[in-house]
Amino acid sequence: MQQQSTYKQLTLITPTAAMHASVHGGRAKCLQRLIRLEMPVPVTVALSFDAVQQIARGQSVDMDALMAPFGPQPLLSVRPSSQDPDWGGPSAILNIGMNDARHDAMCETMGEWAASAMYLRFVQAYAIHVARLDPDEFYLPDVPDRLSLKAMLDTYEAETDEQFPQDPAVQLTQVLRSMARAWDGTTARLLRQAKGAPQDAGLGLVVQAMALGVGQGECGSGVIQYVDSTTGVPQITGRYMSQSQGREALGAAEGAIYLTRDPRGPSLEDLCPDAFAELVALRDICRGYLREEMQVEFTIENGNLHILDAVRVQRSSRASVRIAVALAEDEMIPREEAVLRVEPAALSELLHRQIDPLAKRDLIVRGIAASPGAATGRIVLTANEAQASAARGEACVLVRRETTPEDIRGMHAAQAVLTMRGGVTSHAAVIGRGLGVPCVVGASDLSIDFKKRQVIAPNGRRFAAGDTITVDGTTGQILAGEPPMLEAALDDAFQTLLQWADEFRDIGVRANADTPADAQTARNFAAEGIGLCRTEHMFFEGERLRVMREMIFAEGGDDRRAVLDRLLPMQRADFRALFEIMQGRNVCVRLFDPPLHEFLPSDKAGLRDLAGQMDVPLHEATARVEALSEYNPMLGMRGVRLGIAIPEIYDMQARAIFEAIAAVIKSGTEITVEIMIPLVSAMREVELVKARVDGVANAVMAETRTEFEYRLGVMVETPRAALRAQDIAEHAAFLSFGTNDLTQMTYGLSRDDAGRFMSAYVQQGVYAEDPFHTLDIEGVGELIALGAERGRAGRKDVILSICGEHGGSRSAIAFCRTHGFDYVSCSPFRVPVARLTAAQLALQDRVVS
Repeated sequence: MQQQSTYKQLTLITPTAAMHASVHGGRAKCLQRLIRLEMPVPVTVALSFDAVQQIARGQSVDMDALMAPFGPQPLLSVRPSSQDPDWGGPSAILNIGMNDARHDAMCETMGEWAASAMYLRFVQAYAIHVARLDPDEFYLPDVPDRLSLKAMLDTYEAETDEQFPQDPAVQLTQVLRSMARAWDGTTARLLRQAKGAPQDAGLGLVVQAMALGVGQGECGSGVIQYVDSTTGVPQITGRYMSQSQGREALGAAEGAIYLTRDPRGPSLEDLCPDAFAELVALRDICRGYLREEMQVEFTIENGNLHILDAVRVQRSSRASVRIAVALAEDEMIPREEAVLRVEPAALSELLHRQIDPLAKRDLIVRGIAASPGAATGRIVLTANEAQASAARGEACVLVRRETTPEDIRGMHAAQAVLTMRGGVTSHAAVIGRGLGVPCVVGASDLSIDFKKRQVIAPNGRRFAAGDTITVDGTTGQILAGEPPMLEAALDDAFQTLLQWADEFRDIGVRANADTPADAQTARNFAAEGIGLCRTEHMFFEGERLRVMREMIFAEGGDDRRAVLDRLLPMQRADFRALFEIMQGRNVCVRLFDPPLHEFLPSDKAGLRDLAGQMDVPLHEATARVEALSEYNPMLGMRGVRLGIAIPEIYDMQARAIFEAIAAVIKSGTEITVEIMIPLVSAMREVELVKARVDGVANAVMAETRTEFEYRLGVMVETPRAALRAQDIAEHAAFLSFGTNDLTQMTYGLSRDDAGRFMSAYVQQGVYAEDPFHTLDIEGVGELIALGAERGRAGRKDVILSICGEHGGSRSAIAFCRTHGFDYVSCSPFRVPVARLTAAQLALQDRVVS
C-alpha cells in the first residue's frame, strides 16, 4: 500500500486529484476515471482508508471541509469504496439531508408522493443501519404521504427517545461512523476474508451530491449493464424507475419501466432516446478506458443524464470466463491479463452441473466437499443397488459409511456419493474426483440404519432408501429433494482461455486416469498424458473380481499363474484402449498396489457369496480372509512388497503392458509408456522388480518381433524413499511423488480417519490447513525437495513429478515450479484448473522479475 501521508484524508474528486485505489478504494478511483472521461458525475468527495479508520475509533473529520463542496442544504449519498469492489462493504445510504423543512419545500416542487417517498426511504435506512433499530418496525408503506411519514418518524422517536435528527451535518456524521464501524465488525470481516480480502483490508467512503432525477421533463433513476451476469453474453439489462410516468399509470412497480423497447410497456428508449443512446455508448467507453464490463447507476433529470456510479458487473463463473475472453479478443486487455482475471475455481464449477444459486435449499446436513458438482438421485445403500438402479435408468446417490475398493462399481453407476466417514483424500473422495462424480464425505452427523434401510439426520429426520436427495460436492451440502440445476458450460470461451493458458505455463499437466473412460476424459481436457494409472481399479468389476479372488485363494505360484493367465487378456485390452486413446502422449502405469484383503468381503453376506464363488465351505472362506488380515494393512504387504512376495502378479501386468504396446505399435500408434513401482523404500526392491520387468519385456519383444522402449520408475510415497532417492534414482528413470501416502506416513495420520478431528486441529492452529487438502510445504514439502535434490544427484536426467491428490492445487504447482519438476498429475476433472493455475503462476513470476 502506498504511504497514506501522500494523500489527503478528504479529497474532492477531480481529474487531477491525487488518488489511488489502495488509499481511497476502487469505487473512488473509478469515479475519478469517469470524471476524466467527461462523464456527468455529480460532485463527489472521497474519504481515505485512514480517515475511515479514525472515524471508526470515535474521532471525527473536518465536517465543514467535507460539506463545503456541496453548498448549503445539500442532499447527499454515501457509498463504500473498498480496494477491490468484490470485497463488498456496508450498504449505501441515500438522501442524507432530508428533514422536515426540506420535505415541505419538495412537496411544493415535486409533489407529496415523491417527496414523502424520498424522506421515508432515508428514515428507514437511517433507523436500520445507523440507529440499529428493528427493521420490522420500519417497513415502507404502500402510499407514501405525510401521514405515513409522520407515523414512521413517531416510531423512530418512540424507539430512541429522541427526535429524528434534522441537521444534515449530524446525519452525515452518524452515517459515516455507522459505516466505518460496520466494516470492522466480525461478520463483515468474515465475509470479506471469504472473498479473499486480507484481514487488515481498508475501507474508503465516497460522499456524493444526490442527482434526484426529478423535474418537469422525463426524470427518474436506474441501473444498466451490458452483459448477462449469468452467461456473460452481451445484453442490455437493468431497471429504470420513472418519476414522470406516474405511479397510478404504472402500478405497484412505482414507475418501473423497460430499458429497451418492449411490447409489454413503455421503455426508456422510447421516453428519452437521447439519454438512452448516451447510456448505450457508455459500454464501449467503459470497455475501452476502464477495460471492464461495468454496471452503471444513473439518473435522468429533465432528459439530461447523470452518472452516479460505475462498478464491475457481478458475474457467475461462466460469465467471468466469457467476459475475460471477449475483452482480450476485442483487444481491450492482453491475453495474459485475461488468463490472470479468471479464478481457477471458476473453471471447476463450469466442468460440472451446479445447483442454481437462486434455488431454495432444504439442508439435511453438511459434510466435507470432496468432489465438485451437484447431482440428484434416489438413495441406495450398496454398490449392487446402485448398479441395479443404473440398469433401470434411475438416477441414484450411493450412501455408505465409507467406501472400499469393492464399491467402485457402484460409484461408477451412481450420480453422486455420500459417506459418513473420510476426508478430502479418502477413498470416496479420490475416486469421486477421478470419475467426476459429485461427492461429500465426512458427514458424521448422519447415521445409517441398515435394518430399516434409512438414513437418519441429526435433527431426527429420516430418509428411506429410494427417497430423493441432492449432493452438492462443491459446498459439502446434502439437500432434500431436487432443486433446479445449471448445466456444465464448456463453451468456446472456456476452450480459448485454456489454449491461451497453455501458451504461458511452464510445467506439464497430466491426469490420473485408471480406465479408458478416465483416459478419454483426460484427453478431452487436453492433459499431456497420464501421470498415474492405478491398475488395481481394473479388477473390481464382475468377472474380474471373481478371478482376482480365485488368484488370492490359489495355492502356490503355478496355480496363481494359471488364474492370472485369465486376467492377462483383460488387462491387455484395458492397456491397449488406454494407449490408443492417449496416442502420442505419455502413459505412466503403476503396478499393483493395494493389500489383497481389499478384494475380499468382510460382512457375513459377502463371505457366504465368496464361499459360493470359490466352491469352498463357509468356514474355509472365512479362515482364508482372516489369514490375510493385517493389523495395519496400509503399512503391510502391499505395493512393491506384493510384487516381490508374489511376483506372478507383476509378471502378468508387465506382460499385459508390453503386449499392448506391441499391438498398438503394429497398428501405427505412437505411445510412450512408463512403468511405476509403488511403495518403494529401498534400492534393492527396485533392482528386483526391474530385473523381472526387463525380462518380460525382452520376451515379449522376441515373441512379437516388435521393438519398443519404456521407462521404469518409482512412486516416492515413503519417507525413506525420499531420503534414499539418490540410490534409488540410479535404477529409476523417474521419481513420482505420491503425496497422499507420503503425507500419511510423514504425519502418522490416516487420511480416512483424520476427518474426525482435523477441523478441531485447524481451528486451534495445530495445523494451518488440512495437510491432505493443502500440501504441507514445511514438512512433507521438505521431504519432497530433499528427495528431488538427491534424486538428481543419483541421476541428472531423472524426471520429477507429483501424482498425489495435491497435484492440482495452487500451492503444490507453485512448489513444483520452484523445484524444477517436469509435471504435475491430478484427477482428470482438475486438469483444466491445473493448466490455468500453472499459467497464472508463470505470468505472476514474469511481473515480479
